[in-house]
Amino acid sequence: MNVRSYALVTGAYWAFTITDGALRMLVLLHFAFLGYDPLTLAFLFLLYEFCGVVTNLCGGWLGTRFGLRSTLLSGLALQVVALVALSFVNRAWLPWVSVVWVMGAQGMSGIAKDLTKMSAKSALKFIVKDADRDVEHSRLFTWVAVLTGSKNTLKGVGFFVGGGLLAWLGFTTALWAMAGGLFVVLCLGLLLVTDQLGTLRQKPSIRTILSKSPAINRLSLARFFLFGARDIWFVVGLPLYLYEVLEWSFEGVGAFMACWVIGYGLVQSLAPRFVARGGRVVESARLWALALALVTLSIALATTLGLRPERSILVGLAVFGVVFAINSSIHSFLILAYTDDRDVALDVGFYYSANAAGRLAGTLFSGLAYLGGGITACLWTSAAFLLVAWCCSLALPGTTSAGELAGES
Repeated sequence: MNVRSYALVTGAYWAFTITDGALRMLVLLHFAFLGYDPLTLAFLFLLYEFCGVVTNLCGGWLGTRFGLRSTLLSGLALQVVALVALSFVNRAWLPWVSVVWVMGAQGMSGIAKDLTKMSAKSALKFIVKDADRDVEHSRLFTWVAVLTGSKNTLKGVGFFVGGGLLAWLGFTTALWAMAGGLFVVLCLGLLLVTDQLGTLRQKPSIRTILSKSPAINRLSLARFFLFGARDIWFVVGLPLYLYEVLEWSFEGVGAFMACWVIGYGLVQSLAPRFVARGGRVVESARLWALALALVTLSIALATTLGLRPERSILVGLAVFGVVFAINSSIHSFLILAYTDDRDVALDVGFYYSANAAGRLAGTLFSGLAYLGGGITACLWTSAAFLLVAWCCSLALPGTTSAGELAGES
């Protein structure tokens, strides 16, 4: 394994992730404070998610043609531009002008996020190499879990940073501070990241963007509903519930969301251990998908019946985070297990475009459901998505056993 390349790619991805989490919390809380309704808040993130769909499709093709270093650094640079652009938002503007401006800047940030994520995760397929395929799969699952888990842990840190910076520095100064820090990381990346991972001598046609593998298509569909289900309550519903119903402060909302995502990321890093005990990887994917649907149905039912809704939601979503993390980590491994070196960037890009499409749908439904029935409506809608995700997982083809993939350690 090329430790230096892994460290550089992961470090750049980590830095980006903190700004990505902080930006989401900054935008949501700042515009909620200004009085924007839930549906309008959801619209602020729609272009971010839509651009993620397009970027993942095209980004995999670009990564294969020009190398993952190029797409990684392009993502970092575009995020700096997006942060600076958002800092120009002025309260004196008409509301619709502010919404359009923020959506445009968020769109740039969405492109940046998925260029960076696709590059970092695709690079693992080339960095983690071993002559023994079983050993390679074992290491790959371990390092995918570490990268994904640590990313989500740091995104949680970003939520805390975003809430804290908004309270301490204000919206504009916070954005400039984050842009300055990420610009330093970009400069270091230009100097230190030299490997052009992922390039092929035979350049792929633009027509190869859409996957033709049934396994990847089915996994991508399951991913769509999995992440749509999370964002239905996560993007708008829960933060507004904490801020408006429970009357938490900006710092309190940011801290809770941060702790949730940090815990979720830590569980993701340990996911291979849970999967190894659960038997075969695909069988585990089906089992954990069903468990997640049942957990969400239980929370929705408890809130509907009025069984201490505050405690049901906060404790229930903590359990949701554990089970969701294992589901997500299994999916993140399976996409690399189902593809080969020649198509890795294209297939990962296609897969994460489905991820982004699910988040796009989840974001829209989050605003609509919360507007129509509060956090309870968000949870019932999320549960419906998860039942569909479980049905999709039943169609996944089998692969190597989890014990071989995760190793005995």
